[in-house]
Amino acid sequence: MRGSCRPAVWLAILAVIVAVLAGCARDVDGDAVAVGQGGQNTSGNVDTDQYDQLTLECQILSDAQIAKAVGGTSASSTFNGAICRWIVDGPVAANVTFNWFEWGNLNVEKDTGKKLGYVTENVKVVGQAAFTQRDPRRPNVCGVTTRAPSRGVFTFWVEPIGGSASADPCAAPTKLMELVLNGGQ
Repeated sequence: MRGSCRPAVWLAILAVIVAVLAGCARDVDGDAVAVGQGGQNTSGNVDTDQYDQLTLECQILSDAQIAKAVGGTSASSTFNGAICRWIVDGPVAANVTFNWFEWGNLNVEKDTGKKLGYVTENVKVVGQAAFTQRDPRRPNVCGVTTRAPSRGVFTFWVEPIGGSASADPCAAPTKLMELVLNGGQ
């Protein structure tokens, strides 16, 4: 009896292996070429002219608007890429960060903040659902996140530099978000 089950077990194992291998196989169009042999630009340089609006979200507000909203006299852009950063100088000096996650989700962002230990609070910005997030270890820092008008989510973070903190750490990122949602007005 024991010997008669063995062929069935081996057939079942073989069937599983064939199914797995068949599921992992796929055809890809084109010809395989070695690295550097494809006739393309291999210098690592990318023609960014074809991406002329790649960092457009970093220009959604002017440097002057950012500085004024935070309480400073000037702002200078320090990085444009996946996120946008500015340093604000003046009576209130601060680091400002903006991100637009085009495929982001408000609930996912909020859950992520909570997992990082941030305290979140539901708020409204220009009549739209939003939330603030604060790190209890850095009480002068605040982020405000809301749905982007087109898709995804916008977040502004303001982190005062030195002792220039405001009485309400969430006032500046809320003001920045209001400006964005009102089209810069």
